[in-house]
Amino acid sequence: MKHETQLARLGLFDAKVPRYTSYPTAPHFSGAVDDRTHAGWIAAVPEGARISLYVHVPFCRRLCWFCACRTQGTTTLGPVEAYMDVLEAELALLRDRLAPGVTLSRLHWGGGTPTLLDPDQIDRLAAAITEVAPFAENYEFSVEIDPNEIDLPRAQALKRAGMNRASVGVQDFDPQIQAVIGRDQSYETTRDAIEMIRGQGVLSLNADILYGLPHQTPERIAASVQKLLSLAPDRVALYGYAHVPWMARRQSLLPSDALPTPTERLRLFETARKLFRWDGYAEIGIDHFATKDDGLAIAQRLGRLRRNFQGYTDDPAEVLIGVGASSISRFPGGYSQNAPATSSHTAAIRDGRFSTARGHAFTGEDLMRGRIIEALMCDFEIRTAELVTDFGAAPETVARLFTQANGAFEHGLDVTAEALRIPEPMRPLTRVIARFFDAYDLSSADKPRHSSAI
Repeated sequence: MKHETQLARLGLFDAKVPRYTSYPTAPHFSGAVDDRTHAGWIAAVPEGARISLYVHVPFCRRLCWFCACRTQGTTTLGPVEAYMDVLEAELALLRDRLAPGVTLSRLHWGGGTPTLLDPDQIDRLAAAITEVAPFAENYEFSVEIDPNEIDLPRAQALKRAGMNRASVGVQDFDPQIQAVIGRDQSYETTRDAIEMIRGQGVLSLNADILYGLPHQTPERIAASVQKLLSLAPDRVALYGYAHVPWMARRQSLLPSDALPTPTERLRLFETARKLFRWDGYAEIGIDHFATKDDGLAIAQRLGRLRRNFQGYTDDPAEVLIGVGASSISRFPGGYSQNAPATSSHTAAIRDGRFSTARGHAFTGEDLMRGRIIEALMCDFEIRTAELVTDFGAAPETVARLFTQANGAFEHGLDVTAEALRIPEPMRPLTRVIARFFDAYDLSSADKPRHSSAI
């Protein structure tokens, strides 16, 4: 109880903090970055470079009420077919601007529901991507899979396309909670989908599960976690549900009075965390777990863990290019984001240009502060030598910044001449601590939401 009181005092339960999958975060992007900037950054990718590619498919057969992603429902494949034409045209624009010899280190199809595509559409999309760049050695190709929206022909098509990692959405197995969040997905349906995927030789499996949902209790989340563990995923993302009905109107269908309190959210997280740890999973950053031989666990041990818009990653590529409506790209020079509306994105591509609507070109201390935040989110420490060597920071400046951060958190951090570290009891505050190093005004970010810091 004393520990929870200290965490509350330091802002865990009421601080408004980003997830820091980028720095600066997306609310600080502006229209100063446009399609010409984006095209120039693509053209600057060196010949023979390894890059990552993200393809966004924004359609779902059903819209889950908890989801705040940019998606749209469809009962037919007509809109999906039209969108496929746009994706092929956008990939052709990308192909024509990339230097020769570029290969794909990582490929991810996200959504929405990428498995809404039928086998022919999967084949078409895979062929269009291959024309942009072939897979690099030791590549990883992952696809977000809805167990309700996958069958053997589609699983075979994905395997044929080169998929070697599946990312399965679970959220919660409790029937009452599923009914409340608008996602009917039984354990048996999930198990059968996973067995089908593994039957195709795709042995690497990710799974997502949520805490902080209406009616969740420690007993209920424990039951869901134990069912998930019986499916033996290699990697699990334990995300906190963000209740933001002013951004995602469908969330207003959820009973807000049944949401757990901030303290209850923390206990839900700790319940799930202990179960993953007891089952031998390594704890990765603030909300991921992985088996000891998974790429994330290896990257963590080697100090190579990174963070991007898909969360934690072991991807070594410096360039991530997003394709599709609302996709975000990262280049050495900054971020660029496609138009979020499918109609605006389509219009730009049909006009023969990228749909870049906004972004951010790195200036000043962006790269250094971004690295501090990423290191804290990944490794719970940032070393002085890295900031001095890689960013030219003066040791005394770094020391002063670390001392100020320590003071802001009641001297609960571990600060030495070599590094700033977040000790384990303070790690629930990692995002709050990371915010201390954020030089941008967060008052322009989203309105306060229920338990935004955990």
